[in-house]
Amino acid sequence: MENKSTTVLNEHLTRHAGRGALHETVRLCLGFMLLGVICLAVSLLAFPMFAILPRVLSKRIGRKLIARTFRAYLRLLVLLGACRFDLAELDALRDGPAMIIAPNHPSLLDAVMILSRLPDAVCIMKADIVNSVFFGAGARLAGYICNTPLRTMVQLAVADLRQGSHLLLFPEGTRTTRFPVGSMQGTAGLIAKHAGVPVQTVFIETNSGFLGKGWSILWTPKMPITYRIRLGKRFDPPRHTAHFASELEQYFQSELAHAQLPDFPVSAPLA
Repeated sequence: MENKSTTVLNEHLTRHAGRGALHETVRLCLGFMLLGVICLAVSLLAFPMFAILPRVLSKRIGRKLIARTFRAYLRLLVLLGACRFDLAELDALRDGPAMIIAPNHPSLLDAVMILSRLPDAVCIMKADIVNSVFFGAGARLAGYICNTPLRTMVQLAVADLRQGSHLLLFPEGTRTTRFPVGSMQGTAGLIAKHAGVPVQTVFIETNSGFLGKGWSILWTPKMPITYRIRLGKRFDPPRHTAHFASELEQYFQSELAHAQLPDFPVSAPLA
């Protein structure tokens, strides 16, 4: 009798786990589809506005459009039960003076989360994203900056900061490749020095490796995925950029050593 009860219980748990995995896969697919549809819609709006509007106005409208779009997308992910977000601390930066926003980079969703709360921020992006069908038109409308060539990137970033914009720049240069944070590049210090603005550190914590370095889009994460953003130290513009990157890296290492983060590069989630 006991063995029969155990068998029935195991079968019930297996069916329940199977339904849970199916629901998570459906939520994942819906999330990707929604992002694609939203980005294409923004592109269709961005093309005529970029051609018609004066450059200063198109930047302002483009950044607000992207912020509202990303904010709506994150709300949809919450409604789907896919994610939970705690981003409230970013609101303290919204009306502040120009500065470099420097977060760690565990996921492809990091820029989406930060830009959703900072409607006047400019972002430095990889060239393949700026030139993509899904993101290119919106990025150009908003005046986002391509990360190559380096000299032009620095000049454009300094110009935007001097006009009062925030600059979103990931000091690792790519998604995190080792726990808890990867090597820091010297770009943040270089731009901060020339623009005369501080560097505001931001910590992104998550319980999942979803869309981290090494994550396959074929993998289905355990849901809901949680994301929490908190503010760190604000560094004054560095006088000597050579040592600033290592100082920044040591600070991130110490602050994130006990944070809720997956290992990097990430591996497939357990079944």
